[in-house]
Amino acid sequence: MAILKVARLGHPVIRTPAEAVAKESIASPDMQRFIDDMIDTMREYDGVGLAAPQVHVSKQVAVIEVAANRRYPGEGPVPLTVLINPKILKSSKSQVEDWEGCLSIQELRGRVPRAESLEVEAFNRKGEKVLIRAHGFFARVIQHECDHLVGRVFADRMPNLLTLSHLQEFVRYWAED
Repeated sequence: MAILKVARLGHPVIRTPAEAVAKESIASPDMQRFIDDMIDTMREYDGVGLAAPQVHVSKQVAVIEVAANRRYPGEGPVPLTVLINPKILKSSKSQVEDWEGCLSIQELRGRVPRAESLEVEAFNRKGEKVLIRAHGFFARVIQHECDHLVGRVFADRMPNLLTLSHLQEFVRYWAED
């Protein structure tokens, strides 16, 4: 597998809404290899999620996995999840504000309000339609990755920029919050 180059904020692909993937192309060897490469890239950079636009491919594909992750200590495990053409069907009115970072905005963190739970419909990597009900951190990561698929980043969701912090200062002053 290959580790893909991560696009950084400022590259137009990050702000461009991604194209839907044709259902019949999901099982293709090229798409399956691309999904594997996205997973390898996410793991290589200690991410908990990665959207295709973040690796310079404007397609509606996201991968998510949370195991023991040094960037998000204390978060419970989330099994490897592949979302193709995801659509958030429902989200809770109750929101939780918490810290987020992004592989495309290296070295910055900020507090972002997100729905506490949601339902998302998507195709999995086998081309099967799936309905996922997610809560807590899993729901947060799904929302973060779905934002990438429409050209948004976490900072766009921040009600103000008062908590936007460089990683060193986040660790020094905020990490215990």
